[in-house]
Amino acid sequence: MPHADPIQEWKAIGIVGAGNMGSMMAFAFAELGLDVSIWDVAGKNVDELMENVEKPREQLQGKITGFKKIDEFMTSLEGKGERKLFVFSITHGEPADSVLRQIKGNLKSGDIILDGGNEYYRRTERRQQELKPLGVSWIGMGVSGGYQSARRGPSLSPGGDKQAIEQVLPFLELYSAKDKKTGKPCVTYIGPGGSGHYVKMCHNGIEGGLLSTTCEAWDLMHKGLSMSYDEIGDVFKEWSRQGELRNNFLLNIGVDICHRKKSAQGDGRGEGVDPAGGHVLDDVLDKVVQDDDNTEGTPLWSIMESALRHVSSPSLATAHYMRIASGNRNQRVRVAKKLDLPQPKRIDVKDKKDFLEKLRRAVYASFLCSYCQGLELIARASTDEGWGVDLGKCIQIWRAGCIIQSEAIADLLQPILAQDVQIMNIKLIDEVSRDLHDNFEALKEVVLRGTGSDACIPSLSASLEYLKYESSTRLPTQFMEAEMDYFGAHAYNKPCKPGEDPGPVKKGPHHYEWKPA
Repeated sequence: MPHADPIQEWKAIGIVGAGNMGSMMAFAFAELGLDVSIWDVAGKNVDELMENVEKPREQLQGKITGFKKIDEFMTSLEGKGERKLFVFSITHGEPADSVLRQIKGNLKSGDIILDGGNEYYRRTERRQQELKPLGVSWIGMGVSGGYQSARRGPSLSPGGDKQAIEQVLPFLELYSAKDKKTGKPCVTYIGPGGSGHYVKMCHNGIEGGLLSTTCEAWDLMHKGLSMSYDEIGDVFKEWSRQGELRNNFLLNIGVDICHRKKSAQGDGRGEGVDPAGGHVLDDVLDKVVQDDDNTEGTPLWSIMESALRHVSSPSLATAHYMRIASGNRNQRVRVAKKLDLPQPKRIDVKDKKDFLEKLRRAVYASFLCSYCQGLELIARASTDEGWGVDLGKCIQIWRAGCIIQSEAIADLLQPILAQDVQIMNIKLIDEVSRDLHDNFEALKEVVLRGTGSDACIPSLSASLEYLKYESSTRLPTQFMEAEMDYFGAHAYNKPCKPGEDPGPVKKGPHHYEWKPA
């Protein structure tokens, strides 16, 4: 049984990785009362952390000690408790494998490693199997919310050996974010194997759809309606104040971004120096590179998984593809000259307030589509892998501390999903289908106006198409099926024929010899 006091249960913790996330975890754990040993392959990261440790503003109950030699790091954790507890906060793939190879000989039965990186779930499962003979538990633990939440309480999704997770869960509940409405911790046992990292991967896929939809809405207001950053910030603030987008994290930070001004002196936290007091946002280039340089893999993996598991996820996929295109700005600049296409232009609206309301509703519809796609991917994987993931608990841990927190959507989904029903298609939930139906026309008008103004609206338009083809009973794929039967003898089902329409997802029994070979 876990100790009554989670801090006394462990006394010390070892953190691998002293980057932004690892460093913030170190402060959070020490504030809770744990002695923290931290090591990083880059010595300068350790030096920077230790410089900050010395600043008097940090009131820490436990001690933070930095190490540049991994053997000294491991030795520092010996004798602190009956077993050792680690958190990995490093890049996915080989870096984690490299560290594991270096410390494996010093691990003992009962030790627990919480892998807090964004790791591919199959690698997590491989490491779990590798350490099982040693009696060491490797827990794939999604950590969401960025470095601010790593310091003040993130959303956590641990998956792996249930007994090991239950042993560390009281500590994680202390550390995690708390739902403001109920006070419940935003951490739960997700399931066995790589389920924890899988849920975090899908969270990040949803995040991509929400990020894209938000920046598309910002662009429609800025370029389409010629609104200033401050005006857009005020709109985001109003959207997040009440209604279907209330308490949405991305809109809330969007308010800060739209209003943040540079100063003549600079604030010491960036390069924003401007005697005229321009916006910090103007210093930001339209180039997202974390997918291109392979420091982030979760959006890519979520799109791969959606294709592999046959879950339609276009709002997430198109968001990812725009990010990919954004990363190679050099190519875009060259292509822009070659294609010479129209640039986004002003949208002529007679009633600006009415259009902004339609845009709000379109954003909500696209957000809800992103949630449907991510949750349906989790549901499919859980069924395929036998994980038994509770979607209601996923919504609970996403209520605070994470990037996709959106109170109204959580309030809509959680009561139904908390009943532990196995819903594979979120759009079959009455409340969800009602809202998607009610906001369809607004989404369509925004996409039409955006397309007419040559705006980039990949996720908004993909969400519209998603709703159309997911709910159609007369898709143009009728003609596609005929052509595939023509050139490939793929065979087909017949309409209105019992057993075939709607029938199972199975190849049809009919072939027509359109043209003899």
